[in-house]
Amino acid sequence: MRRLFCLHVFLCCLSMARPFCPSQCTCVAHGRTEGAGSRSVLCNDQDMSDIPVNVPVDTVKLRIEKTAVRRIPTEAFYYLVDLRYLWITYNSITSVDTGSFYNLKVLHELRLDGNLISMFPWESLKEMPRLRTLDLHNNRINTVPNEAIPYLLNITYLDLSSNKLTTLPSDLMDIWPPFNGAPVSSNASQKVVLGLQDNPWFCDCKISKLIEISKMVDTPVILMDLFLACAAPENLAGVVFQRAELDNCVKPTVMTSATKITSPLGSNVLLRCDTTGFPTPSLHWAKSDGSPVNNTVQESPSDGVRWSIMSLHGILYKDAGNYSCKAKNDAGSAKATISVSIAGAISTTIPPLRTDIGTARTSQGTTFIPPADVTESPSIMSTVLPRTSTLPARKQKTTPSSGLQKGTFKQTKNQQGGNGRNLAADEKSKKSDPSKSVKDLKTVEETVDSAVLLWAADGLPNDAPLTVVYSPYGEDDAKRTLETKAGSGKVLLDGLSSGMRYSVCLVAKGSAASKDPCIDFYTLDNVEDGGQNQLFMIISGIACALVLPLIALLLYKILALYCKGRNTNVDEEELEKESYVKFETISMKQRTLNSRPTELWARRPTHDSERMLLCSRSSIDSQMTYKSDSSRSEYLC
Repeated sequence: MRRLFCLHVFLCCLSMARPFCPSQCTCVAHGRTEGAGSRSVLCNDQDMSDIPVNVPVDTVKLRIEKTAVRRIPTEAFYYLVDLRYLWITYNSITSVDTGSFYNLKVLHELRLDGNLISMFPWESLKEMPRLRTLDLHNNRINTVPNEAIPYLLNITYLDLSSNKLTTLPSDLMDIWPPFNGAPVSSNASQKVVLGLQDNPWFCDCKISKLIEISKMVDTPVILMDLFLACAAPENLAGVVFQRAELDNCVKPTVMTSATKITSPLGSNVLLRCDTTGFPTPSLHWAKSDGSPVNNTVQESPSDGVRWSIMSLHGILYKDAGNYSCKAKNDAGSAKATISVSIAGAISTTIPPLRTDIGTARTSQGTTFIPPADVTESPSIMSTVLPRTSTLPARKQKTTPSSGLQKGTFKQTKNQQGGNGRNLAADEKSKKSDPSKSVKDLKTVEETVDSAVLLWAADGLPNDAPLTVVYSPYGEDDAKRTLETKAGSGKVLLDGLSSGMRYSVCLVAKGSAASKDPCIDFYTLDNVEDGGQNQLFMIISGIACALVLPLIALLLYKILALYCKGRNTNVDEEELEKESYVKFETISMKQRTLNSRPTELWARRPTHDSERMLLCSRSSIDSQMTYKSDSSRSEYLC
């Protein structure tokens, strides 16, 4: 009996040691076949108003459905370290704290559909690094900020349907193929499912990538509903994405000034990038090794156009590499790459020094000084001399060899036309091959500040390097060099001074020093510009001399007409006097017995109305002076 009592007490204690299940929830323990020590909890009491806090710690799946819960507090599930599925669906939740999902490191699926959430704390997703499914459909979410994009990189199932979204960040689609640049794979595990239907979409360039995905046949991004439709603007209302055509939405295109640039060490390099698109794209420079890029400037001269220039001042070996120019707008992005390489090293021309200085002497007295960071520099393809300098010679003992070299330099300097030869000799440090040279060296198209140098290769391959050395005549310190190929046959010498004599030499690697062709040429003066200006002044003077009399005559006519208009009334009175005449009426005098036979006519006075008659009409309008039976009518003026 005692043993039975002890067994009963032990079983009671064992039952009390089992995890406690909340009173408003149902807990189901899984067997070993379904997962050792795992448990599912379902809480669906309509009177539940708070998230339960006494859920068993071994819970793997927690479902809180159709309750009166309105808020998910901070660290509501921090003790559920094994929780993989969290469903809080069809409740009345309006608020979710940033730290609500703290310590859910293994959570795989989060469903919050059927609630009243208007703002979701996207930054809380960083507490769930293994989250793959996020269901937020049937809520009141009206925006997805750009800050949410980094937290959605690992999401493979995102449901934002039946919300109040009108647009999405243009960069959101860039995290998934094909916009992220990753190769498109047919593996089903890499598919991304998006639920975006039943939202009032405003169809513009910001969602152009989403519209493009809806038109794709084979893409890793799968839309739950292919027939997404526009709600605005008015001209696209009701139009499905697959038939929508957006205005003012053009992907950017990028153009660079060059794709590969090789420049001497220590020189200045400008990289230019131009882009077109709508909306106007932005430009961003980057280096392939990730090092920062500075000294950039950009400008947008008009809508849809932008250019940018990056400058490299005094380039070093570390500046060599690939520089990318990326253009981006809401419609997409484009990128172009420019490769920059360093050619040559710095060469310093000095007199021969003592052997204890530690530098190697060459036959021409040219000492090669490697750069300080030569251990980090890439292999040098060819020697280019961007600049030279003359160092003061140290005091040394005179030897036969040094005296011979000094005499050689002095003799070369005093020779007629030796200026160009000296320039060419300074550039050569190897043994010469007499069979290789250039010929027919000449200059054409000389202008005020430039000239074109022409030559013909004699025994040199087309890709053989040539060095063009030129300077003002007799000024060795101001010499400049250009690198070119033997096959090009010509090179432009620009940046020259007007009206000066220049010496130019063409140095071919492997050719004899005595065969380096050198010529002199002159640049044009600026007198032509003055002559043109003088001709323009003469023509302008002649034109003024012809035009001014015409203007004066026109003003005289205008004044004459004006003055004549003021005398109009006086002229009208004179015209009346000249246009009308006075006339008298002549009538027959009555006869008497004692009258003279010669006085048959008499004058009688006339009225003013009778006097003022036009002569031109007097034969018609004159009044009849006398009328009788025995005489005819007469009309006299």
